[in-house]
This record gives sequence, C-alpha cells and structure tokens, in this order.
Amino acid sequence: MKKRLMEICLSPDLGGLELYMVRAAKALDDDFEVLSVINPAGKLEPYCEGGPCRYVTLDGGGLRSLFSRARRLAKIIDEEQIDIVHMHWTKDLPVCAAAKLLSRRKPKLVQTRNMTMTRFKNDPYHRLLYRQMDMILPVTHQVAEQIRRFIPEEVRPRVEVLYMGSDRPQMLDGKAVQALRREKGMDGAFAVGMVGRINEAKGQHLLIEALARLDDPKVHAYFVGHEMKKGYVDTLIERAKNLGVAGRVHFLGFMKNPHHFYQACDAVVLASRRETFGLVLIEAMQVGTAVIGSNSGGVVEIIDDGETGLLFPPGDAAALAERIGRLKNDETLRRRLAEAGRRKAQEKFSNTEQFRKLGSLLEALACG
Repeated sequence: MKKRLMEICLSPDLGGLELYMVRAAKALDDDFEVLSVINPAGKLEPYCEGGPCRYVTLDGGGLRSLFSRARRLAKIIDEEQIDIVHMHWTKDLPVCAAAKLLSRRKPKLVQTRNMTMTRFKNDPYHRLLYRQMDMILPVTHQVAEQIRRFIPEEVRPRVEVLYMGSDRPQMLDGKAVQALRREKGMDGAFAVGMVGRINEAKGQHLLIEALARLDDPKVHAYFVGHEMKKGYVDTLIERAKNLGVAGRVHFLGFMKNPHHFYQACDAVVLASRRETFGLVLIEAMQVGTAVIGSNSGGVVEIIDDGETGLLFPPGDAAALAERIGRLKNDETLRRRLAEAGRRKAQEKFSNTEQFRKLGSLLEALACG
C-alpha cells in the first residue's frame, strides 16, 4: 500500500521555492498518495488545478491564527491518514509542528531547506520545533553546514543534502529560437537574461548598472519575473533612464515556463548578493546557455568558474560588466562554457535523479 504524503507550501508568493513544491508533488505521485496544501491567497492554485494530485487550501494567516490553522491542519492529517508532511517554506514550520502535536496520526515531518540559517536555534521555542522534525533536506552543502552549526545536536533532525533538479527542457530548433528572439525584441542584440522575482535582493539594478559600464549598444538586458513590490519596476526603469540605457532594458513579465526564453538568450545572469541555491542557473545551463553568477551561497556549488560558467564578486557591477563583455567578445569561450555547463546540469542536477533520491529518502523514513 502506498504511503500518504502531504506536500505543503503556504507561501503567498510565486518563485522557485513554491514551484518546486508543485513539481515534487507531481514527481512523487506514482509512488505515494499525494495531497498538496496551499494558500488560497497565494499564486499556486492555477499550477495545481488539473494536475495528477489532489490539493486543498489552508489560509496562511498570521501568528494569532497559528493555533486555529494548526488544528485544521491536524484534522486534515488525521482524516487523510498522512504518513509524511513535506514542507518547503520555512514559515510553515511552526504550524506543521503544532499540527503534529495536535494530531492523532503523528506524521513524520520533513523540510526542504531553501534558505540560509544564520543564528543559533538553542532557545526553548526552536528546541520544541526541531524536536518535532524528522529530517531536513538542505539544498546545498553550505546550508547543511549551517544547520549542523546552529541547531543543537540533541534536537537536530537527520540532515541529507538534496539538490534541486530541473525538468528536461523542450528544445527549440534554430528557426523557433529566431522567431522567439524577434517576438521578444532580441534581434540584433547580445541578449542577457535574468529570471526571478523582481526585487532589490535579486539584483536587477546591478545588471542595469553593468549595461551602463559596458557602453555597448548591442548588449541588452531582458528581465522575466513578478514585481514583488508595486512600483519597483518603475524605479528600475527610471534608473536605466538616468544611466542612459533605458532603450536596452526590457521587462517581459512572468513566464510560466522560462526554458524557451533561456534558449533565446546569449547569456543568463544571477546577480543576487546571496542566493541559497540558484535553480535559474541550472535551467539555463541545461539548455546550453552560458551563465554568470555571483560568487556566493549555493551558486559556487553550481558554477565552476571558467569551466561551466563565470563568477563575479557579489554587488560588483564593474566585474559583472567585464564578465558580460568577455562572453560577448569571445564566442569560443561562450560556447565552451555553455557546453560544459549543459553536461554538468544533466549529470548532477537531473530532475529525475533528484526526485528519485527524494522519493527514496521519504519512503525509508515512512517505513522506519
């Protein structure tokens, strides 16, 4: 009989973390009875509708409603006879831990840890939370080291590093790529793409500053993603105007599947000052596009500088400009990095392989 798995993410946002929950639910549906739990005020419902897995909604709420949400979640756990609860958003830990305490079922609690951990968790509140946990799956070795450092050993759950994988992309032929470039206004440009939430932390402003430093009219930046704070895109556009590069900066909005966009780009940049992982880079590498990433966080576990991509010091617009210029002016280098990156992404960050590992870890935990 299949074990019953709950995939839960009450985040109101939409990004790699949230979409990974949807992908995990779909990937594990053959081996588990999967029920997803999402926030009705969030953006995930369209991705769950019509899928192979059932889903229910649970209001994200605030701290004052924690107990009532935990009671409702405990009821779902008991009614659905859930064996394992798999969390993705760190802020869901309190409600899931409380639900486990309130439920008759007492499911195993597992968290995929997408965020860094920067302080000790030795106070009574965190000790209680982590005593309810059975496993943490950090997405990089760096995060695993932080977990071992900051969570006391006597309450620390099992820690297993599990990289995020990427779906096998649909590859476009040359004509389709050229058609997409024309559609997105990339014709004749050296197109540098950036995909992710539009906010200061992601570093869109840094790429705009790099364009100004390059002073090359053929280099254009194309941004894909949701604006997280209304008006921030206008702020970026104004910045581009002040720097004299407004005509080379393009905001394309959100794309449900960016794999085609990556193929239309000459290079893809991840400019976050501190990125826990960097799934965007893997997705771009997988389709054979050269990548540039900031030299911090999980990015250094993805890019081997000068071999599978280029790294630059976080927050350094001049260095980013230099890396972009290097790729533009050296096609041989760009092709070599792109091909090596593609091989690494397929060998090390295969979606199929990572979800196979996840399924094995969850199955062993449920049966243990």
